[in-house]
Amino acid sequence: MSQPRNRWIVRIILALAVLAFVGVSVIPIIGALNNTSPSNQEAASTRSGVPSSDQKSKLEDEVRGYELVLQREPENQTALKGLLQARLQLLSLKQGNINGVIEPLEKLAKLNPEQSEYGVLLAQAKQQIGDNEGAAQAYRSILDTKPGDLKALQGMVALLLNQQRPEAAIGLLQETLSNAAQINTIQPGSVDTVAVQVLLGTVHASQKRYPQATSVYDQAIQKDPKDFRPVLAKAMLLKEQGKVTEAKPLFDSALALAPAQYKDEINKAAASPTPSPAASPDSTPQE
Repeated sequence: MSQPRNRWIVRIILALAVLAFVGVSVIPIIGALNNTSPSNQEAASTRSGVPSSDQKSKLEDEVRGYELVLQREPENQTALKGLLQARLQLLSLKQGNINGVIEPLEKLAKLNPEQSEYGVLLAQAKQQIGDNEGAAQAYRSILDTKPGDLKALQGMVALLLNQQRPEAAIGLLQETLSNAAQINTIQPGSVDTVAVQVLLGTVHASQKRYPQATSVYDQAIQKDPKDFRPVLAKAMLLKEQGKVTEAKPLFDSALALAPAQYKDEINKAAASPTPSPAASPDSTPQE
């Protein structure tokens, strides 16, 4: 899959507010989970500049301090989280390497199996270093106990697409949908069926299987006519094919249905340049 087409999928999923598609760097995603941290804000402010030696030294001192605590208390979660955060901030300053975050993430994922974020971040980190099998195993560990976890589903789908395995991605999502009713009977709300359908449609669209994508979006719209996500996805699919006139009423409908915080993104999507129907994937408009 080309980078522009992957970015198009990212744009759809972000616009649908179904969590971030995981084809991006692990660093900003983890940082986003801790964006209230003053030190994280300080690191973010220097991303575009040269980090001061004081800032680098301070972070390195923090790392050493947390490592000392963990030598005595290997499962001290406060120290693990602090070590993770400090190493991530060093990475954001282009210091250290991604391997440094894997060990604390492995421990945090094991100690907090109910919090899938750690497992997802671990999978992303492993994917960053080229350990695709390790990344897949981290996603499977989450999906074995939480088959409807959207973050893990999206991450696994992204991984499979990056490996040029769209059929495996489609199979995973279809299996999730097949089991959704039973899972939701046992634990209501475990699987967001509409979100999974939208993700499935987006995978079809990424392969230019437009009829299949349209069919899946239509099923999602029929399932919940008040959900803006499949309406927006179908509008964007039509626009991708150059069918601007058909897309406009769907954009209008999505705008009317969507919560206020998503309306600006929908307006941007509706107003963005229209690709030529004959365009190659590499000429797909980029964000």
